[in-house]
Amino acid sequence: MKVVIIGGSGFVGTQLINLLNRNSNFDILNIDKSQSSQYPDITEIANVLDKQSLVDKIAGAHIVILLAAEHKDDVSPISLYYDVNVQGMRNTLEAMEANNVSRIIFTSSVAIYGLDKNNPDESFPADPFNHYGKSKWQAEQVLQEWYKDHPVWNINIVRPTVIFGEGNRGNVYNLLNQIASGRFLMIGNGNNRKSMSYIGNIIAFIEFLLVEKIEGYNIYNYVDKPDFTTNDLVYHTGKVLNKKIPTVHIPYALGMLGGYGFDLLAFVTRKKLNISSVRVKKFCAVTQFDSTKAMISGFVPPYAIEEGLKRMLKAEF
Repeated sequence: MKVVIIGGSGFVGTQLINLLNRNSNFDILNIDKSQSSQYPDITEIANVLDKQSLVDKIAGAHIVILLAAEHKDDVSPISLYYDVNVQGMRNTLEAMEANNVSRIIFTSSVAIYGLDKNNPDESFPADPFNHYGKSKWQAEQVLQEWYKDHPVWNINIVRPTVIFGEGNRGNVYNLLNQIASGRFLMIGNGNNRKSMSYIGNIIAFIEFLLVEKIEGYNIYNYVDKPDFTTNDLVYHTGKVLNKKIPTVHIPYALGMLGGYGFDLLAFVTRKKLNISSVRVKKFCAVTQFDSTKAMISGFVPPYAIEEGLKRMLKAEF
């Protein structure tokens, strides 16, 4: 089976290639605008905005796994979210059709649900609060319309929550780094629950969909349970690293005021800063999601979330 991964040079893509390489039945090609540090021999450089390049490079594929996305909080200009995440989806589908490829796995996001929702499952209405979530939802809508005219296609959509693991340098790493260093300021009471996904489990779920879910239009949230509170993360970090972690609590209103101050500073200096009102809001929000559908699909996560957190903490700190 020729598996084409679009956007596989990053953290998730590299780990996915590591996993799929263990199966000799898979012939893997990575298409990315950036070279892969670990897999340059199977990487071809192309941008999802260049449809003709995708048409040429997807030739011979049996399935496409679309990982490419603009996802950071401070992407500029904002139009890039929609160019890459939405138009990139259209270009991918048209390139697939040109090559008679009718299977796709798309990594969307639980960001489509918005913040502070009550444990939404896949039937929950979309209500994204930022441009990343809006563009991911629009990309899903492109897939929905495409499937109406291509009912024999196999489309699998994964909506993972925040992904963490060894080698990741995203939001969870930044949070754990602050906790482990002792420079951590808790905004709010710390009781807000955070759904998370361990990298070893999310890539295993993608492989499961690749092998087992070969028909129909399927959507899955992906979350590793149980959901930790921010206080839980402080506790587990201290326990694994054998440290007493001091925490100073700051009221939410004061934290947001500080976030707006950093927004103004970033605007004036034209620099991207690590603190913003959006990040404060996300930090304090309840981001809890239901993943029952994935867990009754036949998939068995290879790692407990506590083990995943332990592996990351020991590897990084």
